[in-house]
Amino acid sequence: MRTFICIDFPLEIEKEIERIQKIILKKKFTGKITESDNLHLTLKFLGEISQEKLEEVKIELGKVQFEELNLALGQVGAFAHNNMPRIVWIKILGAYKLQSQIDNALIDMFPKEARFMSHVTLARVKYVKDKKDFIDYVNQIKPMKLKFKIPGFKLKESKLNPSDPEYITLEEYFADNHLK
Repeated sequence: MRTFICIDFPLEIEKEIERIQKIILKKKFTGKITESDNLHLTLKFLGEISQEKLEEVKIELGKVQFEELNLALGQVGAFAHNNMPRIVWIKILGAYKLQSQIDNALIDMFPKEARFMSHVTLARVKYVKDKKDFIDYVNQIKPMKLKFKIPGFKLKESKLNPSDPEYITLEEYFADNHLK
């Protein structure tokens, strides 16, 4: 099964992300906006793993001790390949410590993340006529300065469907200072 570890967002953050996505849509491009149900911050992508390995992962993640997360929305930007924008994202501030703890907990099973960039994918771009103009446009988008608390993280399965991926929560892990 294809799995990953992530953080989901409270409704007010989803609404702000949707507002930013509407701004992105004002600029013509070929591609797709991330569905609201699929918005998340990936802390670690595990890929295809067996049921046996999944059980080991659950045990190790259960040992991770962390405080409730204080996160904030950061800048909007784009990843490009050969100067063609491919992914439009928004940075999430405050998740690096937890991501590192998860990396360390799973070090015997998975390599550490080489370049963790704490972001949420807002849109996937297939083609845009004026690449520089599009990137400049995206870079000038200013999200509201919102801070938010997250009580924990999730282990999810990703089922790839023809239209959209389907994400299924397999397990939830809560902060030490959070009541379940």
